[in-house]
Amino acid sequence: MDSPQRSTYVANCSLLFQELPLLQRPAAAYNAGFDSIEYWWPFDSASPADSDVDKFVGAIEDSGAKLVGLNYFAGDLFGPDCGVLSLPDRQAEFRDSVEIATAIGSRLNVGAFNALYGNRVETSTPEAQDELAIQSLGFAADAAATIGATVLIEAVSGPKPYPLRTAADAIAVVDRVRESGHPNVAFLLDIFHLAANGDDVSAAIKSHASAVAHVQIADFPGRGEPGSGTLDLDRYLSELTEQGYAGAVALEYKPSTGDTQASIANLNEFPSITVSVTRGFTQ
Repeated sequence: MDSPQRSTYVANCSLLFQELPLLQRPAAAYNAGFDSIEYWWPFDSASPADSDVDKFVGAIEDSGAKLVGLNYFAGDLFGPDCGVLSLPDRQAEFRDSVEIATAIGSRLNVGAFNALYGNRVETSTPEAQDELAIQSLGFAADAAATIGATVLIEAVSGPKPYPLRTAADAIAVVDRVRESGHPNVAFLLDIFHLAANGDDVSAAIKSHASAVAHVQIADFPGRGEPGSGTLDLDRYLSELTEQGYAGAVALEYKPSTGDTQASIANLNEFPSITVSVTRGFTQ
């Protein structure tokens, strides 16, 4: 049997390979040609049992794939939540997850952690939430710095009251955290989310490429694989290359037919940035 062609893309194993249990996905991704993978928070709570952490780490180690990105705990993403770092009554959960993610990162040499900001809540003011977010991100950045890693901030689409909608929104947070003494914080440029929010993706790339440390792609509308929608992903990836970006590009999409293997069959028709997956943040 021929070996699969190796892909320079990163496979998001929280959305891809959902046909399989969570811990079988790293091996499936590697066997499909992906040397690098990423995950959302892979546990049911912010404080999983040590045995569950060990099983997750073991599944990555046994797969042959490298874990390059991991989300911090973000609550129930398929329910009301979209991050907890700006929520006053959920700080303990966020900080617990930072400690666990950092420990996983130390064991697996993970270079980037995605910190979802959190929705607006009626129990606090936007100003108070924003100030808490800067403190929370500083805490996460300090922890990530101990293993040479980067904390990522992204704009997100959807109906939830998530305040970071445009590249400029996310960059403003990145700038504030850096100004507070934490240089290892950067922008996660998710092309799907920016397009879904009506942001000008090309303008965002031109203005903010120097702050980008990770890229995620899916087509729009539908958040399916490249080619399933109307986005000119070829152009956007080329523009990133022209701006000097040479980091990871992750496939964070929902296979339009539910079959991951079928959805990746045509990916060789789309361009791949020459990926230089490095630990930590380089400007």
